[in-house]
Amino acid sequence: MHGSHTRARFSGGDPDEPEFIKRIFRIEPARDREIVIIEPHTFIADVIRNKLWYRGDSAELEQYFKKTARWDVEKARFWAAKAQGSVRKMHSGIVAIVVDRYRDIVLADLDRVSFGEGQMETSEIWQEIFETTHLNDVIGDGISGALSSGDGAFKITANELSPYPVVEFYDAENVDYVYVHSRLKEIKFYTSYKDGGKDIRLEEIYGYGYIRYHLYDDAGKEIPMDRLPQTANLIDIGIEGNLLLAVPFRVLSSVKYKNRGRALFDAKTDVLDGLDEGISQWIDAIRMGRIKRYIPENLIPRDPDTGKLLPANPFDNDFIAIGDNMAENASQQVAVSQPQISYEAYVESYSSFLDMVLQGIMSPATLGIDLKKTDNAESQREKEKVTLHVRNKIVDALNEMLPQLIRAVMQCYDLMCQKTPGEYNPSVKFGEYASPDFGTTVETVGKARQYGIMSVETSVDQLYGDTWTDEEKKNEVERLKAEQGLIELEEPAVNRDTNLLQRGNKDAGEGHEPDLPDE
Repeated sequence: MHGSHTRARFSGGDPDEPEFIKRIFRIEPARDREIVIIEPHTFIADVIRNKLWYRGDSAELEQYFKKTARWDVEKARFWAAKAQGSVRKMHSGIVAIVVDRYRDIVLADLDRVSFGEGQMETSEIWQEIFETTHLNDVIGDGISGALSSGDGAFKITANELSPYPVVEFYDAENVDYVYVHSRLKEIKFYTSYKDGGKDIRLEEIYGYGYIRYHLYDDAGKEIPMDRLPQTANLIDIGIEGNLLLAVPFRVLSSVKYKNRGRALFDAKTDVLDGLDEGISQWIDAIRMGRIKRYIPENLIPRDPDTGKLLPANPFDNDFIAIGDNMAENASQQVAVSQPQISYEAYVESYSSFLDMVLQGIMSPATLGIDLKKTDNAESQREKEKVTLHVRNKIVDALNEMLPQLIRAVMQCYDLMCQKTPGEYNPSVKFGEYASPDFGTTVETVGKARQYGIMSVETSVDQLYGDTWTDEEKKNEVERLKAEQGLIELEEPAVNRDTNLLQRGNKDAGEGHEPDLPDE
């Protein structure tokens, strides 16, 4: 009876059954939990770290990482490690090598600046300004600064020392931006001075139609401009034409800080640290792998003047003293040994870390490095595309920035000549990057054209990709068709057996029947 009662209860006989089941199978929804992530460093601290990677001074790197290590992951890094004795720490210098290589690649491709037809005088003035003020070097500083620290800005000034505008680049550490509704309003430039033992900071605010100056002491309190001789003559000015004589510049955008740039190696701190540790261990192994001499104490070299035992060192006097054997038949000999160095293991470790450092940044082939000799030619060409991709990003950023900079420089020159600032529409032309795979691309495209399986339009697009504009590629297609005698047909050609371009007679392409030969 009891069992039948139980079955009835679960079969729905009990009116309280739904509530009973609900109490057994109660499911509560998950609750949102607040997770707090503390950013380890400020924007300026990150900028300083990236700049130190670029500077490549081992002493500076060690000081930074030791003084800023707050979290366990930071304390465990090689550059933050502390030892009882002296530890040889070496930096690879790869950051400066890559950044400077991109600078050279891009500047070498900067072909010309044009102002349009009928602007020969303007072009001549610009060329004189460009050469006299060494703007090529300033632009190079901008490229290096943006890639190494994240971003920066060009400041244009006029002074009595130069008949032309003076252009300077300030990197991310010494510049700040004011945006209103995603529109740039002001750019602030910071310059530090010493007044006795105190730090004085000059703040220059460049806005649309004005330049303002402020001077602050080390406590952040504003002080008179005549406190320093370098700033005594600076006064707020208005600029005719509502001009902004400053231009921001960045290549990569930061994911942490809005409206700021990102350094090329910003996310590579851990692998850079690992690479440097591997190199340092390798050097330590080489040093410790020197020949060791086990020598009886009575045979240890002595100072000829004092008679004291010469101290050992890891270079020219490395020996280990052993006790004297005074037995009658004892052999007073020097035992020599040399540890074996795992050369292949260190090379593999170095190559692996270097590969990780360069991933997504630059192909090792661009630097003349062959990390994997087993890679075939196609694999090497594919890796070279990394360099081309980053190079194109830099060129795109320059194509946006340089016309603004050139326009501002020319308008500043007009003001210096007591003229109303003119309207300028400069255009910048970059040449083709001579990547190692370009010749192979030409060969591949040429064969496709030879077999009649690729059009002129496609071949031009394959050769020049996104390095040429659509208009440039269109013009190139028209020139090729004109040179090769290709006539546009209303209907597509049927004969694809050869690559020979069809040359029409006077009726070709007009829809007429071809002339029949006389019988």
